[in-house]
Amino acid sequence: MTRNHVGTTAIVTGGSSGIGAEFARTLADRGANLVLVARREERLVALADELAEAHGVDVPTLGLDLSEDGATDGLVAFVRERGLTVDSLVNNAGFGMHGAFAQADAARIDEQVRLNVGALVSLTRAFLPEMTASGRGILVNVASTAAFQPVPSMAVYGATKAFVLSFTEAVAWETRETGLRVTALCPGATRTEFFEVVGTEEARVGDYQTPAEVVSTAMRALDARRTAPSVVSGRGNRMSAVFARIMPRSIVLPITARVMASERMPHREVAHASS
Repeated sequence: MTRNHVGTTAIVTGGSSGIGAEFARTLADRGANLVLVARREERLVALADELAEAHGVDVPTLGLDLSEDGATDGLVAFVRERGLTVDSLVNNAGFGMHGAFAQADAARIDEQVRLNVGALVSLTRAFLPEMTASGRGILVNVASTAAFQPVPSMAVYGATKAFVLSFTEAVAWETRETGLRVTALCPGATRTEFFEVVGTEEARVGDYQTPAEVVSTAMRALDARRTAPSVVSGRGNRMSAVFARIMPRSIVLPITARVMASERMPHREVAHASS
């Protein structure tokens, strides 16, 4: 059964495009007021205007790079200054880097970990008490199919998404009696700006899905009588995730390395589909 979010407030990070924008549209269509956060404020404002006009909801926006030190405190202060109570949180912001770890910029590695892991954990901790007290909303942490195995040539990205998966499943268990629906969303290749930025599709694994397909998968899981603590979007991706979980790492790791074809590709930084 579709859950009604009328009168609730949802934060969506990385909300300017792709999966984040699709979550914003879906939640606004269900009646939720939104707080949209991303680096590209012009895009946020355009989306906010669209949703406010179409659905009559409030959509304040905040242009903010959550990988910066103290950025999560800035978002919390933004919400508190407006007297908002947060019912739902979609931690969607993130980015990845493709190439040999030894050649990656050390400062950008730190920023990647701060955004993909640190900001996600900090925001979840900041808003979880009021979300569980409300019991009307959702917590979605966007992981990836990269979470299910080590990923040579995207070593840090894969490791951060493995953290997101493990962390979210644990939080889902801890909050299972509160009414809050919690899941880690694990998309594969998605039609966003990810591969446009990287300049090649060699890092893609599996067939593309659209952001609408990915978010639809998440919402079906969240609407279910019992929400799964994690959900993989796409039948082929689900099969790959099962394979990665049941096979020995000694088999999975070289297969993943060949698929990623790291030896054919120089180091590149990529904006994640959820940035």
